[in-house]
Amino acid sequence: MTAVSILGQGNMGSAIAGIAEKGGNAVQVLGSGDTDKTVTGEIVVLAVPYPAVREILAQRADQLAGKIIVDITNPLNFETFDSLTVPADSSATAEIQAALPNSSVVKAFNTTFAATLASGEIAGQPTTVLIAGDDADAKTRLAEVITAAGLRAIDAGSLRRARELEATGFLQIALAAGEKIAWTGGFAVKA
Repeated sequence: MTAVSILGQGNMGSAIAGIAEKGGNAVQVLGSGDTDKTVTGEIVVLAVPYPAVREILAQRADQLAGKIIVDITNPLNFETFDSLTVPADSSATAEIQAALPNSSVVKAFNTTFAATLASGEIAGQPTTVLIAGDDADAKTRLAEVITAAGLRAIDAGSLRRARELEATGFLQIALAAGEKIAWTGGFAVKA
């Protein structure tokens, strides 16, 4: 059993907490008003919009040291929905890793919608969670939490691949916002 802390109480946070619980893991969910509570999980999921990450890191950097940090954010321009807000040669995940040098930061869950995480499938296929990061053990431990709940996990490569995952997440959000796909749909990976 792995202890998983979810920072964020929105749809994605709830869906990821459900996945962790379904797999038999201990789950702690902390909202923005829980700053007095200590993060206890070995794996910590940042289930918040990208603009909220900076404040969380400022408040909890010491509590996040030595932990596996899962960045689910898509750093998009929420006013225009027409671009990512990080430099073209970087990613939100890389920025978080730089801010938390004593943690293992991975990108995951950003290419899925909450509905497909909760249902566990997309078009009859198991929901696939792509994971990118430089720490192989961190990716394996997160993949074990995901697969224990019946979902599929695929190692998408190094931390450098987080940029492509963010672009894919952005595309999916733009398609849903433009009513080209449903918020209950998404991309399925057939292995």
